[in-house]
Amino acid sequence: MKFITIGELLMRLSPPDYEKIRTTSSYVVNFGGAEANVAVSLANLGVDTTVFTVLPDNDIGRSAVRSLKANDVHTKHIIKADGRMGLYYLEEGVAVRASQVIYDRGNSAFAEYDYSDVDFEDILKDYDWLHLSGITPALSYNCRRMIDKAVKVAKKLGLTVSFDPNFRSTLWSFGTARDVLSKYLPYVDVLIGIEPIHVYNEDGTDVKDGLTMDPSFKDMDRVFKAIDKQYHMKAIARTVRYVHSGSNNSLKAFYYADGKTYESKTLNFEIVDRVGGGDAFSSGLIYALMQDGWKHEDIVNFAVASSVMKHAIRGDTNITSVDQIKRLMNNASFDVQR
Repeated sequence: MKFITIGELLMRLSPPDYEKIRTTSSYVVNFGGAEANVAVSLANLGVDTTVFTVLPDNDIGRSAVRSLKANDVHTKHIIKADGRMGLYYLEEGVAVRASQVIYDRGNSAFAEYDYSDVDFEDILKDYDWLHLSGITPALSYNCRRMIDKAVKVAKKLGLTVSFDPNFRSTLWSFGTARDVLSKYLPYVDVLIGIEPIHVYNEDGTDVKDGLTMDPSFKDMDRVFKAIDKQYHMKAIARTVRYVHSGSNNSLKAFYYADGKTYESKTLNFEIVDRVGGGDAFSSGLIYALMQDGWKHEDIVNFAVASSVMKHAIRGDTNITSVDQIKRLMNNASFDVQR
């Protein structure tokens, strides 16, 4: 299948060796962004992958394009424009110290671009799958209108649409995000994450009210079925993370398809790089859903293993292979592979 995603690329600046931002004298440069992370990860799993974005027409933008091409991601739909590239600074957590992110992405070339003349029917007609996240509509009114247009065109053309709401409290309020993102859900086939969206009981209350950070299987089954009843999804998934320290977490996921809920294995792992774990879950889930004949239990366990694998890789993206994810999924040996 041919995959395309729409979103902003960011330049990531990180102090080396777990230094703090306030004391470092140098930064390590990487490129990332929620949607691009999914694209790069899928390309490394062998999927034909394209990114639509806007980058500044300068050497920083060209460096970002080079990073995509180096991972076999197609860049023919990238627009070059005036403006700046969005940045974020990452102070990596370790032991009892949590990671910290500082955004500097206001008024970027991507956020400020006027998308009114972009012909999404011409762009999307060549693809089978479109992936979006809730970060893009949080960036500007232009981006909000653009995502609204793209998701409707994708539905018209028959693409499978996956959507990660991916709420960022530093970009907009929970209430605004919930109202905006819920409008996209009638066009979504695969939902990855359940906050912040409207899902109502018959009495008008939100079915997610009272849902804890560590929900029971019964509660997740109830919520998934309510989402499916309201929005008619092909698949719904969400992760549950247990944070033991800044260096050690555990992860599992719940997954819903064909009227039934599934729960993955719980994997414990040490962390080399925390950022991009959710995007690696999305790419693993999308890859598994693209395959023929996979059991639902294997789909959710592959997605969790994909996320866990990312935590052992520096940078924002899951530069790994299908075989490596399957080895982790099947509890293979961690000994040196010779």
